[in-house]
Amino acid sequence: MPDIKIHREHSLGLAKARKVALKWAEDAEKKFDMECTILEGELSDTVEFKRSGVNGQLIVAPDHFELNAKLGFLLGAFSKTIESEIEKNLDALLDKTKPAVKKTSKK
Repeated sequence: MPDIKIHREHSLGLAKARKVALKWAEDAEKKFDMECTILEGELSDTVEFKRSGVNGQLIVAPDHFELNAKLGFLLGAFSKTIESEIEKNLDALLDKTKPAVKKTSKK
C-alpha cells in the first residue's frame, strides 16, 4: 500500500491547531466522504480518518501537524494527486490563520 506522509510546522499552539484540524476533518468528511474521529489528548490530538481505500491519522501538536495515510490498491495509482490535494487543503487552512499584513502607503 502506498503511503502519504505530510509534515507542516506552525506556531498556532494547541487550541488554534485544534480549530484548524476540526475544519480539516469537516472538509474531509464533506468533500471525500471520510469518516473522521477526533481523539483529544493533553499534549496533542489525533484525527483518525477512513473510507474505502484509505485510512490514516492527522497528529495535531502545538507546533506541527503530521499526517500519515495508507492508500489501498485502487487509490495507490493516484497517490501523488491525493497527496497534492491534501497538502493544498492543509496549507490553505494554515494560511487563513496567519495575521494579515498591513500595507502602509507612502506620501
